[in-house]
Amino acid sequence: MKPYWSPYAVGVGLGLTLLTTYVLMGFGLGASGAFTHVAAHLEGAVSPARAQANSYIAGYLEAGRLWAQWVVVEMAGVVVGGFLGAWSAGRLGWRFEKGSRIGWGRRLLFAFVGGATVGFASRVAQGCTSGLALSGSAVLSPGAWAFTLAFMTGGFVTARIVRRAWR
Repeated sequence: MKPYWSPYAVGVGLGLTLLTTYVLMGFGLGASGAFTHVAAHLEGAVSPARAQANSYIAGYLEAGRLWAQWVVVEMAGVVVGGFLGAWSAGRLGWRFEKGSRIGWGRRLLFAFVGGATVGFASRVAQGCTSGLALSGSAVLSPGAWAFTLAFMTGGFVTARIVRRAWR
């Protein structure tokens, strides 16, 4: 296996990607909107009447075709890029990582609860960490800087608590 990329090089690359999206597209990066578009279109396919009756979901359906949404194409690129990056580094494979003090069931529970919490919070905040922290901070939004400070602090506190179960 090849070593991981330098976090500094990745940070510079991410910054240049963010700058490029602002210059070419007129807005920054995001992720949670893609999942909302996909969920809305799935509900529209399964239950069109119910989807149209929900003003939140109907707004996403009115935005147009799924693949015409920049954020959906962006997230497809993230998936393809992640796959190619893992493959090129010799790290592509199915793994289930956990600490020695935590069982499979508890690990899956932590992953599910954490993912659901972040997903719910990103919809309440109307944006995810990439949209709020990266794109918002890039345009010097005070709210984005406050959010970034809060989620980084929360991450450090949570890591200290969960670290004991992971070892």
